[in-house]
Amino acid sequence: MARNRATVAAVAIGAAIAAGESLLPGPDAPAAPVLTSALLPVATAQPTTSEAPANADGSRPSSAFAARADLDPGMQVEVQNLVKAVEIGERLARRAAIINAALADGAPQAALVGDTAVVRPVAGRLTSAVGPRWGRSHNGLDIANRIGTPVFAVTDGVVVESGPASGFGLWVVIRHDDGTKLVYGHINQTFVRVGERVSAGEQIAEVGNRGFSTGPHLHLEIWDRSGTKVDPATWLRRRGLDV
Repeated sequence: MARNRATVAAVAIGAAIAAGESLLPGPDAPAAPVLTSALLPVATAQPTTSEAPANADGSRPSSAFAARADLDPGMQVEVQNLVKAVEIGERLARRAAIINAALADGAPQAALVGDTAVVRPVAGRLTSAVGPRWGRSHNGLDIANRIGTPVFAVTDGVVVESGPASGFGLWVVIRHDDGTKLVYGHINQTFVRVGERVSAGEQIAEVGNRGFSTGPHLHLEIWDRSGTKVDPATWLRRRGLDV
């Protein structure tokens, strides 16, 4: 019996190690999915010809279930823990892949909200926040950098405006999947068209100095689904991004 348990444990551990290695992508290829069934023992020390007990509806359990049922309770727990470990590894690998994709075009920072990526829209120095400005309300963040610095989509969405805009000179507006709209103003040029779907971290524009601008910068505004303008600094920080 001890030999049987050792054999099953060795098979399960070996499968777990192989599965874990497959979660580490090589330099030129993404990781392949891992089947949790790979952790189940495929043989026992003594062959058997008896069938597993039928289910209540008369059907037979799967061979994987039958193989697991042959284990004593302690071994069942060990195999279940190994299966859970591989599932956790798969989930972490999937989340890492989402982050890596969001950073692929050069976005300065990325974070996850659930399984959705969000990125900092531009590298640069914060020069102005939400608040009063020359007797008017300034409703966005100004992040200064050189003309031509890449501007990235903060998260997934559809382009609803791309082109000339009063005051901004040139802008891009993206409606995101939750109905929120992000405004990217004073840009030098846009790389997206109305109706185009973009992904978090995709380059959509360049920093510019168009419109009513005091120097090269990105002006970022966030409008909630009702059209109310919210503080972008608070919105970004709540999603784990620096301002």
